[in-house]
Amino acid sequence: MSGIRSVIILLSDIARTALIEKGFSPEFPKPALNQVALLEQPAFPQPPYRDMRKFLWCSIDNDDSLDLDQLTYAEEGKIFIAVADVDALVKKGTPIDHYAAHNTTSIYTPGQVFPMLPPKLSTNLTSLNEHADRAAIVVEILVSPEGQSELLDLYPAWVRNQAKLAYNHVSQWLEQKVPYPILDQVPGLKEQLHLQDRLAQKMKKFREEQGALFFASTELEPVISEGIVVELRERKESRANQLIEYFMIAANTAATQYLRRNRLPVFKRVVRTPKRWDRIVALAQALHYSLPPQPDAKALQLFLTDQRIANPPYFPDLCLAIIKLIGRGEYTLDPEPGHFDLALSHYAHTTAPNRRFPDLIMQRLLKSGLYALQSPYSSLELNYLARHCTEKENDAAKVERRMIKSAAAFVLQNQIGRVFDALVTGNKNHNVWVRLKNPPIEGKLVQGYERLDVGDTITVQLLCVNIPNGYIDFKRHSGRQ
Repeated sequence: MSGIRSVIILLSDIARTALIEKGFSPEFPKPALNQVALLEQPAFPQPPYRDMRKFLWCSIDNDDSLDLDQLTYAEEGKIFIAVADVDALVKKGTPIDHYAAHNTTSIYTPGQVFPMLPPKLSTNLTSLNEHADRAAIVVEILVSPEGQSELLDLYPAWVRNQAKLAYNHVSQWLEQKVPYPILDQVPGLKEQLHLQDRLAQKMKKFREEQGALFFASTELEPVISEGIVVELRERKESRANQLIEYFMIAANTAATQYLRRNRLPVFKRVVRTPKRWDRIVALAQALHYSLPPQPDAKALQLFLTDQRIANPPYFPDLCLAIIKLIGRGEYTLDPEPGHFDLALSHYAHTTAPNRRFPDLIMQRLLKSGLYALQSPYSSLELNYLARHCTEKENDAAKVERRMIKSAAAFVLQNQIGRVFDALVTGNKNHNVWVRLKNPPIEGKLVQGYERLDVGDTITVQLLCVNIPNGYIDFKRHSGRQ
């Protein structure tokens, strides 16, 4: 067997093992496959619906994304977000729904995606594919001159994706005026994107003024050539990412407004007030900045804005440390605390029902309001699902991190003994994790971790790697090599 083939199988085997260890099912069960085999056509929108197929809808996603969950469109002072009506084909209580409820999310690993829904659905029948007519739920939102968003309406519709666009190309076109040929093929699309971008930037400015936190975050993306991981590349936020991010925040907030108006349960997404606020205060003090003794998102946002300008090289490291100290989000029911880093009291995930089960739950709740039906879920079910979805989302993140580390271990296997600059990103029960500054790979500090805390910058030496387990071990290094 060739070396290339061995690496392909190795990464696939590692991913499946990691999924099974965390309680996921990497394969669709036979009843689910039998169900999807009977589905041949996309769903037709349920009356009463609006025919919006002539609108200049477009999707913006990663280059390789095939499961398209939402489309965007804008008019002056108004935005529209169309979300794929997945519930139209994936009914509650069916075999496909049972599988989706078990895994709760699509899981993305280097070289392989483990989708929540069978590809025949998620990349075809329920995907808002280019030049295809699809059923959707449309959220219509008013955007004030200051950038504040407010729900205008929510309704079923028939939509058509006029152009499948990619983040990097849209960003290069917006920021650097790099030609993007597809925009010349659809009359009016350039003007439409400029309008969407202007509205998104207004919304971003308003959100920041309200205390929403802005982080300079980066994600690692393995570059695989002929089955071999050749490098790890940083995926940075771009202008196009911001456009979609702020449109989706507005849509998710508007969906909770709709449910609350109709006295229906809300499957909320929350980030609780940081328990380690004292450490965030200490990090600020080290940079000669004073934060209040009690958690305050607005004050933290002002601190981050100050540091983004005053200390650009260190800003990404500072953001990573604060993200780790704030902690992960979770799912709950109303009434519960809001979303700390978004500075929102009411927020939910609604815009990715092909990829996340909480979004499908919310879609069913929204449709019960649209069609004056009883809630499809009892409070007991929703409380259980909130705990389960939170647990599986955390498990999925661990699997994805482990696979990134396996890919990173493959890249670093010939660099044992090398010295790196690093940032402490975790400290729990005497287990300390660090992230290298270049390349930005995370691993465990197994020697010299005493008296360190999140946000400290140190020098480390690579001790060993274990590709199957995704282990990357360092020791603290006292000097330079």
